[in-house]
Amino acid sequence: MTTITLELPSTIYQRLSEESNHKGQSIEEIAQACLVKQKLSPVTEREQIREILRKAGLLTELAPTLKERATNSKATLEEVQNAFARAGGKSLSDMIIEMRGPKI
Repeated sequence: MTTITLELPSTIYQRLSEESNHKGQSIEEIAQACLVKQKLSPVTEREQIREILRKAGLLTELAPTLKERATNSKATLEEVQNAFARAGGKSLSDMIIEMRGPKI
């Protein structure tokens, strides 16, 4: 385990101390629990890969407005498939296979 030293405002330290007394745990345990709750726990291999792809510009997240539209969508799978079929052209799978080239 690694040790760190933090400089905290007295108000934050006071809150940690109160929580420590209330829960019967040390201030260090309360602070560690707060950090873990903020998802500062060890990063998984999957999260590392996603971060590398994001930094390389190969992975992006939907904008909040698009996430909201997707969440509120009432379209069925069949309706979505029909919309893609009407769009014409190659399927995304066919385009990826074409871009990848022949298997070796």
